[in-house]
Amino acid sequence: MKLADSHCHLDYPGVAEQQDEVLARARECGVAAMLNIATRESEWDKVLATAEREPDVWATVGIHPHEADDHGHVDTARLVERARHRRVVGIGESGLDYHYDHSDRARQQASFRAHIAAARRTGLPIVVHTRDAEDDTAAILYDEMAAGAFAGVIHCFTSSGAFADRALAMGLYISISGIVTFRNARDLQETAARVPIDRLLIETDAPFLAPVPHRGRTGEPAFVADTCRFLAGLRGVEPDLLAEATRANFHTLFARTRA
Repeated sequence: MKLADSHCHLDYPGVAEQQDEVLARARECGVAAMLNIATRESEWDKVLATAEREPDVWATVGIHPHEADDHGHVDTARLVERARHRRVVGIGESGLDYHYDHSDRARQQASFRAHIAAARRTGLPIVVHTRDAEDDTAAILYDEMAAGAFAGVIHCFTSSGAFADRALAMGLYISISGIVTFRNARDLQETAARVPIDRLLIETDAPFLAPVPHRGRTGEPAFVADTCRFLAGLRGVEPDLLAEATRANFHTLFARTRA
């Protein structure tokens, strides 16, 4: 079984201190591709250095909505310039998070639009974070899509089935994390079971959200195999088939990983 972890944070505390061991365990579990996600500008050099050093790791550049207030200087031009690096394969993560409101909502929205513009200009997909902000996220995506098409993925999907349908109608991908294995994730399980196979990705969001049977531990990319097996059971397919399909989707969406 060969897998892709479409969203992880290899330079976050909890993983960074044992990065070599974490990567070795991932490879032993069949993880053949990992996308190391940036959430603030101070991380960009680190995620790029990891991607330069590890042939099966790629990087994004972006600003998490929690960080929008402190990154007003990171505009489309700055994102485009850093995205020229050959190991950068996506823009983000960016989006809207109204659950914690760590940044002003207007600033989050402006940052999100700047990231979408960078995705459109570079041809790289945007990695979208959305929490308790379905309507505004969908409205911005629709508005920006009308200005010019772009590719992207709703990462760590936990929204409603209706939002999934809206995202899919716009041509976006849906990425499922270890949350799908949680006992109280019935609605998410129903949605994950019906996302078209050619628009589905799997992720860990490590070091967060370790799936059952690792819940409560520090997450790491090796655990994407557990999420794959659980999701395959939901969908009534063999884990190997789902692993291959989602890995192919990863390389289709993040096309620079094929170079």
